[in-house]
Amino acid sequence: MTLSTINPVNSASKKILPLCRDSPNCVSSQAQDAKHFIEPFKISDDRDKAWQALKEAINNQNRMVITHETADTLHAEATSLIFQFVDDINVIIDTDTNVIHIRSASRTGHSDFGVNRKRVEALRLQLQKAHMID
Repeated sequence: MTLSTINPVNSASKKILPLCRDSPNCVSSQAQDAKHFIEPFKISDDRDKAWQALKEAINNQNRMVITHETADTLHAEATSLIFQFVDDINVIIDTDTNVIHIRSASRTGHSDFGVNRKRVEALRLQLQKAHMID
């Protein structure tokens, strides 16, 4: 999955994250169901600083690398240690609402044992500690 799967919503300039499949190995701040939903990151500081801090937090994670980015979107890949499974992380900064939308999903399999949710919450905690998000 790449950022090219992020498409603008009909008439608005708002971008959307790829949808989660029915399997439980995906979380998204734009999901419509409780099983997949995770809160977006509410920016409390300067948007540019928060965006930079998020990129640094991703780059500082073991086995996670940003593979594509634009001014307001990014795609990263996280590779598991033992089996080398790849998870996709898609991120959009919404300057109208001052939030960062995020999706983390496994490419294969059914269950992820909560890894994707834990990954997003770990990034949230890092940004909260840096006082970039609420």
